[in-house]
Amino acid sequence: QVQLVESGGGWVQAGGSLRLSCAASGNIFSIKAMGWYRQAPGKQRELVATITGRGNTNYTDSGEGRFTISRDNAKNTMYLQMNSLKSEDTAVYYCNARRVVVTSQGKYEYDTWGQGTQVTVSS
Repeated sequence: QVQLVESGGGWVQAGGSLRLSCAASGNIFSIKAMGWYRQAPGKQRELVATITGRGNTNYTDSGEGRFTISRDNAKNTMYLQMNSLKSEDTAVYYCNARRVVVTSQGKYEYDTWGQGTQVTVSS
């Protein structure tokens, strides 16, 4: 099992910055990749960015250009640096870990989610 705890959310004015953190614990060696998702009121959860164990990153339109995903393997922590925030970035941000478990029956992938952290951007 893996446990994820997010922190760093809060209120910020448009144009400001926030850095989110996601601390992982437990069977972290099973983690294949991690990512940040967000869910705005009345909308579906959407992917923002992902990062693999080797540090390869990928961004969706939601995160490209203004957000930077990174990880500190020594601290078992992933980050999302968000700059030039806009009101439309207001959402609950969730940390995700994609785990790979190999058994005698095969290889399985599982998603683990953090509890979410609220980001509110005031225009």
